Amino acid sequence: MLKTRVLTAVVSLLVFLGALILPQDGWVVFCAAVLGIAAWEWGGLARLAAGGRYAWTAIAVALFLAPSLVPVPGAGGWYAPLWVYCVAAFFWLVLVPLWIWRQSRIEQPLLLAVGVAVLVPASAALVDLRRDHSAVLIAVLAAVWISDTAAYFAGRRFGRRRLAPTISPGKTWEGVAGALAAVALYGLAWAGLGSPSSMPVALDGTQSGPLWIVPVLLGLAVAGIVGDLFESLIKRQAGVKDSGTILPGHGGILDRVDALLAMLPLAVLAFMR
Repeated sequence: MLKTRVLTAVVSLLVFLGALILPQDGWVVFCAAVLGIAAWEWGGLARLAAGGRYAWTAIAVALFLAPSLVPVPGAGGWYAPLWVYCVAAFFWLVLVPLWIWRQSRIEQPLLLAVGVAVLVPASAALVDLRRDHSAVLIAVLAAVWISDTAAYFAGRRFGRRRLAPTISPGKTWEGVAGALAAVALYGLAWAGLGSPSSMPVALDGTQSGPLWIVPVLLGLAVAGIVGDLFESLIKRQAGVKDSGTILPGHGGILDRVDALLAMLPLAVLAFMR
Protein backbone atom coordinates (compact mmCIF):
# COMPACT_ATOMS: atom_id res chain seq x y z
CA MET A 1 0.00 0.00 0.00
CA LEU A 2 2.80 2.42 0.89
CA LYS A 3 4.57 1.65 -2.40
CA THR A 4 1.38 2.42 -4.33
CA ARG A 5 0.89 5.68 -2.43
CA VAL A 6 4.46 6.78 -3.11
CA LEU A 7 4.28 5.89 -6.81
CA THR A 8 0.99 7.75 -7.23
CA ALA A 9 2.40 10.76 -5.38
CA VAL A 10 5.49 10.83 -7.61
CA VAL A 11 3.44 10.61 -10.81
CA SER A 12 1.04 13.30 -9.55
CA LEU A 13 3.98 15.55 -8.69
CA LEU A 14 5.50 15.13 -12.16
CA VAL A 15 2.16 15.96 -13.79
CA PHE A 16 1.80 19.04 -11.61
CA LEU A 17 5.34 20.26 -12.28
CA GLY A 18 4.77 19.75 -15.99
CA ALA A 19 1.61 21.83 -15.79
CA LEU A 20 3.49 24.62 -14.00
CA ILE A 21 5.47 25.41 -17.15
CA LEU A 22 2.32 25.87 -19.21
CA PRO A 23 1.39 29.40 -20.30
CA GLN A 24 -1.20 31.20 -18.20
CA ASP A 25 -4.20 30.03 -20.24
CA GLY A 26 -2.93 26.45 -20.16
CA TRP A 27 -2.50 26.63 -16.39
CA VAL A 28 -6.06 27.90 -16.00
CA VAL A 29 -7.34 24.98 -18.11
CA PHE A 30 -5.30 22.53 -16.00
CA CYS A 31 -6.75 23.99 -12.78
CA ALA A 32 -10.24 23.82 -14.29
CA ALA A 33 -9.72 20.13 -15.11
CA VAL A 34 -8.63 19.35 -11.55
CA LEU A 35 -11.54 21.38 -10.22
CA GLY A 36 -13.92 19.46 -12.49
CA ILE A 37 -12.80 16.09 -11.10
CA ALA A 38 -12.98 17.38 -7.52
CA ALA A 39 -16.46 18.85 -8.15
CA TRP A 40 -17.63 15.54 -9.60
CA GLU A 41 -16.44 13.78 -6.45
CA TRP A 42 -18.10 16.41 -4.26
CA GLY A 43 -21.36 15.83 -6.10
CA GLY A 44 -21.02 12.16 -5.24
CA LEU A 45 -20.56 12.99 -1.56
CA ALA A 46 -23.72 15.10 -1.83
CA ARG A 47 -25.50 12.02 -3.26
CA LEU A 48 -26.42 13.70 -6.53
CA ALA A 49 -27.63 11.50 -9.38
CA ALA A 50 -25.47 11.39 -12.52
CA GLY A 51 -27.37 14.18 -14.26
CA GLY A 52 -27.18 16.40 -11.20
CA ARG A 53 -23.47 15.73 -10.79
CA TYR A 54 -22.78 16.75 -14.39
CA ALA A 55 -24.80 19.94 -13.97
CA TRP A 56 -23.26 20.89 -10.63
CA THR A 57 -19.75 20.15 -11.90
CA ALA A 58 -20.38 22.35 -14.94
CA ILE A 59 -21.60 25.19 -12.70
CA ALA A 60 -18.54 24.96 -10.44
CA VAL A 61 -16.14 24.96 -13.39
CA ALA A 62 -18.02 27.84 -15.05
CA LEU A 63 -17.78 29.95 -11.89
CA PHE A 64 -14.04 29.33 -11.79
CA LEU A 65 -13.55 30.16 -15.47
CA ALA A 66 -15.75 33.27 -15.36
CA PRO A 67 -12.83 35.70 -14.68
CA SER A 68 -11.11 34.35 -17.81
CA LEU A 69 -14.12 35.29 -19.90
CA VAL A 70 -15.51 38.40 -18.20
CA PRO A 71 -13.40 41.00 -16.32
CA VAL A 72 -14.24 40.92 -12.61
CA PRO A 73 -14.82 44.33 -10.98
CA GLY A 74 -12.46 44.94 -8.08
CA ALA A 75 -10.00 42.21 -9.03
CA GLY A 76 -7.14 44.70 -9.29
CA GLY A 77 -5.26 42.62 -11.82
CA TRP A 78 -5.69 39.38 -9.90
CA TYR A 79 -7.66 36.43 -11.20
CA ALA A 80 -10.22 36.69 -8.40
CA PRO A 81 -11.05 39.80 -6.33
CA LEU A 82 -9.87 40.06 -2.74
CA TRP A 83 -13.36 39.59 -1.31
CA VAL A 84 -13.49 36.03 -2.67
CA TYR A 85 -10.51 35.08 -0.52
CA CYS A 86 -11.88 36.99 2.47
CA VAL A 87 -15.11 35.00 2.25
CA ALA A 88 -13.09 31.79 1.98
CA ALA A 89 -11.03 32.80 5.02
CA PHE A 90 -14.18 33.42 7.07
CA PHE A 91 -15.48 30.05 5.96
CA TRP A 92 -12.33 28.15 6.97
CA LEU A 93 -11.49 30.08 10.12
CA VAL A 94 -14.97 30.42 11.59
CA LEU A 95 -17.62 28.18 10.04
CA VAL A 96 -15.61 25.02 9.46
CA PRO A 97 -14.13 24.79 13.00
CA LEU A 98 -17.67 25.28 14.32
CA TRP A 99 -19.01 22.48 12.10
CA ILE A 100 -16.15 20.19 13.13
CA TRP A 101 -16.68 20.94 16.82
CA ARG A 102 -20.43 20.38 16.66
CA GLN A 103 -20.17 17.70 13.96
CA SER A 104 -23.30 19.15 12.44
CA ARG A 105 -24.80 17.30 9.51
CA ILE A 106 -24.68 19.35 6.31
CA GLU A 107 -27.71 18.60 4.15
CA GLN A 108 -27.50 18.41 0.37
CA PRO A 109 -28.46 21.99 -0.68
CA LEU A 110 -26.06 23.52 1.83
CA LEU A 111 -23.38 20.96 1.01
CA LEU A 112 -23.49 21.96 -2.66
CA ALA A 113 -23.16 25.64 -1.74
CA VAL A 114 -20.27 24.74 0.56
CA GLY A 115 -18.66 22.92 -2.34
CA VAL A 116 -18.56 26.15 -4.34
CA ALA A 117 -17.07 28.03 -1.37
CA VAL A 118 -14.43 25.30 -0.99
CA LEU A 119 -13.42 24.50 -4.57
CA VAL A 120 -13.67 27.77 -6.51
CA PRO A 121 -11.54 30.06 -4.27
CA ALA A 122 -8.85 27.36 -3.91
CA SER A 123 -8.68 26.94 -7.68
CA ALA A 124 -8.52 30.71 -8.21
CA ALA A 125 -5.75 30.89 -5.61
CA LEU A 126 -3.69 28.43 -7.67
CA VAL A 127 -3.88 30.85 -10.59
CA ASP A 128 -3.10 33.97 -8.56
CA LEU A 129 -0.21 32.49 -6.58
CA ARG A 130 1.37 30.96 -9.66
CA ARG A 131 1.22 34.18 -11.69
CA ASP A 132 3.06 36.61 -9.41
CA HIS A 133 4.28 34.35 -6.62
CA SER A 134 5.21 31.04 -8.18
CA ALA A 135 7.94 30.48 -5.56
CA VAL A 136 5.36 31.02 -2.81
CA LEU A 137 2.96 28.59 -4.50
CA ILE A 138 5.65 25.93 -4.56
CA ALA A 139 6.54 26.73 -0.94
CA VAL A 140 2.93 26.34 0.16
CA LEU A 141 2.50 23.10 -1.76
CA ALA A 142 5.75 21.76 -0.30
CA ALA A 143 4.50 22.66 3.17
CA VAL A 144 1.40 20.55 2.53
CA TRP A 145 3.40 17.56 1.37
CA ILE A 146 5.85 17.85 4.26
CA SER A 147 3.01 18.23 6.76
CA ASP A 148 1.10 15.23 5.41
CA THR A 149 4.20 13.03 5.27
CA ALA A 150 5.42 13.97 8.75
CA ALA A 151 1.93 13.52 10.24
CA TYR A 152 1.65 10.07 8.65
CA PHE A 153 4.98 8.75 9.93
CA ALA A 154 4.84 10.49 13.33
CA GLY A 155 1.32 9.22 13.84
CA ARG A 156 2.29 5.66 12.96
CA ARG A 157 5.37 5.72 15.20
CA PHE A 158 4.19 7.74 18.19
CA GLY A 159 0.42 8.09 17.79
CA ARG A 160 -1.50 7.47 21.01
CA ARG A 161 -4.05 10.25 21.50
CA ARG A 162 -6.64 10.57 18.78
CA LEU A 163 -7.26 14.01 17.36
CA ALA A 164 -10.90 13.56 16.34
CA PRO A 165 -11.91 9.92 16.96
CA THR A 166 -15.47 10.28 15.71
CA ILE A 167 -14.41 12.03 12.50
CA SER A 168 -11.06 10.54 11.53
CA PRO A 169 -9.86 7.85 13.96
CA GLY A 170 -6.47 7.50 12.28
CA LYS A 171 -5.35 11.06 13.05
CA THR A 172 -3.51 11.70 16.31
CA TRP A 173 -2.18 14.67 18.25
CA GLU A 174 1.29 13.18 17.93
CA GLY A 175 0.86 13.25 14.16
CA VAL A 176 -0.13 16.92 14.38
CA ALA A 177 2.95 17.67 16.49
CA GLY A 178 5.17 15.88 13.98
CA ALA A 179 3.60 17.79 11.11
CA LEU A 180 4.07 21.18 12.77
CA ALA A 181 7.65 20.39 13.78
CA ALA A 182 8.52 19.37 10.23
CA VAL A 183 6.86 22.47 8.74
CA ALA A 184 8.70 24.70 11.23
CA LEU A 185 12.04 23.21 10.21
CA TYR A 186 11.09 23.60 6.57
CA GLY A 187 10.11 27.23 7.14
CA LEU A 188 13.43 27.96 8.85
CA ALA A 189 15.30 26.38 5.94
CA TRP A 190 13.25 28.33 3.41
CA ALA A 191 13.85 31.58 5.29
CA GLY A 192 17.56 30.86 5.52
CA LEU A 193 17.87 30.20 1.80
CA GLY A 194 15.64 33.08 0.77
CA SER A 195 16.54 36.75 0.56
CA PRO A 196 14.50 39.70 1.85
CA SER A 197 13.54 40.50 -1.75
CA SER A 198 11.86 37.11 -2.01
CA MET A 199 9.69 37.75 1.03
CA PRO A 200 6.11 38.95 0.59
CA VAL A 201 5.16 42.60 0.62
CA ALA A 202 2.27 43.34 2.96
CA LEU A 203 -0.80 45.27 1.90
CA ASP A 204 0.59 48.42 3.54
CA GLY A 205 3.72 48.16 1.38
CA THR A 206 6.14 47.13 4.15
CA GLN A 207 8.70 44.40 3.50
CA SER A 208 8.60 41.34 5.76
CA GLY A 209 11.75 39.75 7.17
CA PRO A 210 12.78 36.22 6.17
CA LEU A 211 11.59 34.58 9.41
CA TRP A 212 8.08 35.84 8.73
CA ILE A 213 7.56 32.75 6.60
CA VAL A 214 7.78 30.41 9.61
CA PRO A 215 4.62 31.45 11.51
CA VAL A 216 2.80 31.87 8.20
CA LEU A 217 3.59 28.30 7.13
CA LEU A 218 2.68 26.99 10.58
CA GLY A 219 -0.65 28.79 10.40
CA LEU A 220 -1.27 27.39 6.93
CA ALA A 221 -0.37 23.91 8.16
CA VAL A 222 -2.98 24.19 10.92
CA ALA A 223 -5.51 25.33 8.31
CA GLY A 224 -4.58 22.30 6.24
CA ILE A 225 -5.32 20.01 9.18
CA VAL A 226 -8.72 21.69 9.53
CA GLY A 227 -9.34 21.15 5.82
CA ASP A 228 -8.38 17.49 6.16
CA LEU A 229 -10.76 17.00 9.09
CA PHE A 230 -13.58 18.79 7.29
CA GLU A 231 -13.34 16.54 4.26
CA SER A 232 -13.26 13.54 6.61
CA LEU A 233 -16.45 14.84 8.24
CA ILE A 234 -18.15 15.15 4.85
CA LYS A 235 -17.06 11.63 3.85
CA ARG A 236 -18.24 10.19 7.16
CA GLN A 237 -21.65 11.78 6.67
CA ALA A 238 -21.73 10.34 3.15
CA GLY A 239 -20.76 6.91 4.48
CA VAL A 240 -17.68 6.50 2.25
CA LYS A 241 -13.99 5.97 2.96
CA ASP A 242 -12.64 7.82 -0.09
CA SER A 243 -14.07 10.56 -2.27
CA GLY A 244 -13.13 8.65 -5.43
CA THR A 245 -10.79 6.09 -6.96
CA ILE A 246 -8.82 8.10 -9.53
CA LEU A 247 -5.58 8.09 -7.47
CA PRO A 248 -4.47 4.56 -6.49
CA GLY A 249 -3.48 4.42 -2.84
CA HIS A 250 -4.92 7.86 -2.15
CA GLY A 251 -8.55 7.66 -3.26
CA GLY A 252 -9.94 10.67 -5.08
CA ILE A 253 -8.69 14.15 -5.91
CA LEU A 254 -10.45 15.53 -2.83
CA ASP A 255 -8.56 13.05 -0.66
CA ARG A 256 -5.30 14.41 -2.04
CA VAL A 257 -6.07 18.15 -1.96
CA ASP A 258 -8.24 18.42 1.17
CA ALA A 259 -5.58 20.38 3.07
CA LEU A 260 -4.86 22.61 0.07
CA LEU A 261 -8.50 23.63 -0.20
CA ALA A 262 -8.15 25.47 3.10
CA MET A 263 -4.55 26.60 2.74
CA LEU A 264 -4.55 28.17 -0.72
CA PRO A 265 -7.06 31.03 -0.20
CA LEU A 266 -5.36 31.91 3.09
CA ALA A 267 -1.97 31.87 1.35
CA VAL A 268 -3.23 34.47 -1.10
CA LEU A 269 -4.26 36.74 1.78
CA ALA A 270 -0.89 36.20 3.45
CA PHE A 271 1.19 36.94 0.37
CA MET A 272 -0.98 39.19 -1.82
CA ARG A 273 0.57 42.55 -2.58
